[in-house]
Amino acid sequence: MKVVTTQQMKEIDNSAINKVGIPSIVLMENAAVKVVDEIEKHFADLKNKKALIFAGKGNNGGDALAVARHLHNLGVQVRVYILFRNVDYSCDAGINLKTIRNMGIKCIDLQDSDILDEIYFKTIDRDIFASDFIVDGIFGTGFAGKISGMIQKVIEMINSSDTKVISIDIPSGMNGTDGEVSDICVKAGLTVTLGLPKLGLLIHPGCECTGELVVADIGIPDEVIEEHDIYINTIDKGYVSKLLPKREPNSNKGTFGEAFIVTGSNGMTGSGCLTAKAALRVGAGLVYIGVPASLSQIYDSCVTETITIPLEDKGLGLLDIESRENIMKIITKSDVAAIGPGLSTNGQIFEIIKGIIKTSMTPLIFDADALNVISIDTKILRHLKTTSVLTPHPGEMARLIGISVDEVQKNRIEVAREFALNWKVVLVLKGSRTVIAMPDGNVFINLTGNSGLATAGTGDVLTGVITGLIAQGARPEDAAVAGAYLHGLAGDLAAADKTEYGMIAGDVVEMLPYAIKSIIK
Repeated sequence: MKVVTTQQMKEIDNSAINKVGIPSIVLMENAAVKVVDEIEKHFADLKNKKALIFAGKGNNGGDALAVARHLHNLGVQVRVYILFRNVDYSCDAGINLKTIRNMGIKCIDLQDSDILDEIYFKTIDRDIFASDFIVDGIFGTGFAGKISGMIQKVIEMINSSDTKVISIDIPSGMNGTDGEVSDICVKAGLTVTLGLPKLGLLIHPGCECTGELVVADIGIPDEVIEEHDIYINTIDKGYVSKLLPKREPNSNKGTFGEAFIVTGSNGMTGSGCLTAKAALRVGAGLVYIGVPASLSQIYDSCVTETITIPLEDKGLGLLDIESRENIMKIITKSDVAAIGPGLSTNGQIFEIIKGIIKTSMTPLIFDADALNVISIDTKILRHLKTTSVLTPHPGEMARLIGISVDEVQKNRIEVAREFALNWKVVLVLKGSRTVIAMPDGNVFINLTGNSGLATAGTGDVLTGVITGLIAQGARPEDAAVAGAYLHGLAGDLAAADKTEYGMIAGDVVEMLPYAIKSIIK
């Protein structure tokens, strides 16, 4: 699904209203109906439930006022707090405000001032705790600046309660484009966003206030959306199911590809083992592991289903430059090669990788130490002859482009997108809400995964997943998208079994088949 900035959504709304001719109040009515539909799904019987609605003065407030009308008609006991002077309300919001007053719905007028009688706050606090749910329609995507005074106090009271909060379009106090939040922001249990998901709802810190996210179709034609240059997307189960390589009955191990993993150094043998196991668990037919010769027995005993290839290391447990020719021969006959897990940054590693990049016609995946040595001279990526995948974590990304980790994290999407466009690679920027950027400028945000993945070795598992999918014939672009989703989903399944505290990278590997099963069944 496409993801928009607040400016893009504004332009789409304007096109629907001014070019297509859909009255704005019709879009508002559609939004209200969809919000009420979602509320009904969360409560078995709305009749006689108590709803408290906070309405701002813009279209978001108008949506909330229309929601109040529909809830009232369903038998809900509705109380509405009007947070701005009536004269400030937009045309459509004003119409809905007048309507609910005429219907006799209880409306309490407050004014946006720094001083409010304490009795008002006590009344609001009492109503919050007496309600079955709260509808947040204070600020929409046009919000900017800081929240203070009476509205700050109201949001503090909402957040301090256990009452379920439903935010319309976006939690009040959040920037819909960059996810930044004001000093105070509504913490929703459910956000019903309108038309298309806003980027700020999906990335940190905004996603921490979003709660469950539902995208509501409010009747904007697809043709209107397609007219706009939207390059950010989310990944869902249905999309991933179409990306998975097909498994024909009349097959053998050669049918599903040969993957070659260049890995290993003293004390870091586990990385390559995890990568190999993950590649096998997602369906690769044959997996070869190229490792320092003096460490090969470790790999033989760790992953019995792979073929271990001892590479020259002079007995030091580090790949020697003399191994390069053998590595390149094996890459030539492989369908994909993953380079970097546990490899070390020994001086000769750079020369090995440079040689691979300059000669290989095979899709390559670079991870971990391969990325660290590439950062010595990123220009070597200009020599890539096929679409390749880089999978940095924020620290590796920072080294690749010469900025701080904080700068990477504050602008993950544009950092990843610019790098992928510049070097014509697929860039998988790992972390919570992994970003997958394509060489054509398109970007995907992965929503699966949890904090349990923040443990050693899970990045190696992701590399293996992507490797295994490419081995079976998936395009590098598709393998990166599907791989990130499956990796996160396997992490979610592992957390459900082991908890986010107790899961380790090996648990993620073991859950990969179940993640695939949940998609293809």
